[in-house]
Amino acid sequence: MSFQFGIDRLLQDERLRRDLVGRRIGVVGHPASVTGNLDHSLYALSACDDLNVTCALGPQHGMRGDKQDNMIETEDYLDPDLGIPIFSLYGEHRRPTPDMLAPLDVVLYDLQDLGTRVYTYVTTLLYIIEEATKHDKAVWVLDRPNPAGRPIDGLTLRPGWESFVGVAEFPMVHGMTMGELGAWYVDHKKLDVDYRVIEMSGYTPNEGPGYGWPVSARPWVNPSPNAAILNMARAYGGTVMIEGTTLSEGRGTTRALEVIGAPDLNANDVIAEMQRLAPHWLEGCNLRPAWFEPTFHKHAQHLCEGFQIHAELEFFDPSRFKSWRVTALAFKAIRSLYPDYDLWRGLDFKYEYTEGHLAIDVINGSDELRLWVDDAAATADDLDQRLARDLAAWHDVSRNYHLYK
Repeated sequence: MSFQFGIDRLLQDERLRRDLVGRRIGVVGHPASVTGNLDHSLYALSACDDLNVTCALGPQHGMRGDKQDNMIETEDYLDPDLGIPIFSLYGEHRRPTPDMLAPLDVVLYDLQDLGTRVYTYVTTLLYIIEEATKHDKAVWVLDRPNPAGRPIDGLTLRPGWESFVGVAEFPMVHGMTMGELGAWYVDHKKLDVDYRVIEMSGYTPNEGPGYGWPVSARPWVNPSPNAAILNMARAYGGTVMIEGTTLSEGRGTTRALEVIGAPDLNANDVIAEMQRLAPHWLEGCNLRPAWFEPTFHKHAQHLCEGFQIHAELEFFDPSRFKSWRVTALAFKAIRSLYPDYDLWRGLDFKYEYTEGHLAIDVINGSDELRLWVDDAAATADDLDQRLARDLAAWHDVSRNYHLYK
């Protein structure tokens, strides 16, 4: 069976569009919302004679993907070609308002995700589902691959730690497509909403060489400005945590969120300490010492030393690679080598506008990772035991919603 995105199946099969005829449609999209021919979904859907696209909604980084950094908001605007409103879901509002929902009957969600709880397109979907429930609107997910595949990793978000980068209790690396995760959320919250998934065809997330991304069938299009390559998507479940530290995650370089570094580190020492502390956490990838000088962001114009994570080609084994644990181990190694290292960004840095919590804790959905790093007596086995409970519970629940076996 040839591979197709959900959007391609919807465009090619009139039967799948039958329940959209006569209804007003709002499209949630960004630069990676493209068909197999690389036509943008908004324009492809608007060109269908039997569909009435009345508005669109853009997530973080904007419908056009023009906002480079985090926490840079976008404004509403009129599409210059279609003349329809493009509402921002990362501006004054993070949830669709009644005014945004008024011009539509059905939301078609077509965002490419990275498979990580912190990547805010997950939150945008779940917020849309909640607001659609309140206002009697339908939500259809035009499903897309999870480029990180089926592996799961990281601690589960704890109750009371919800934020825009952590909307519900599931692990950092969740192993699901957006269509699957939305179905779980509807059941988890017992929501009465018209929720549908237009499934992909030919999607095999457990098979190589892509193990989540159809590398031989579709080119990569950045879903956000720094998501530039499949290797980044695989590493992101861990490297996103660097945003909560004083280390550089490579923003301002061409390999953002694949590298970890700072001007005052020794790359070989850090890698050697990681191998000493938990060699089994480094399986399924390769760490290469790397030097880089960010042109902007943290440590701009300063030479940073660290390493790049290579979860690709012969170095990648999805059955063993644990992205969250690799980065967690880097933190632990730095704390071991440099006990007084100023590792965590302070309370003055309000990550996603969250008050009163350190950014690293907001990202992780609890303070457990930070406390483990800072406890000199805490071992990899201690964290493994906690992870085993969280991940076993999520595996048992999430597999019931897998659409692609």
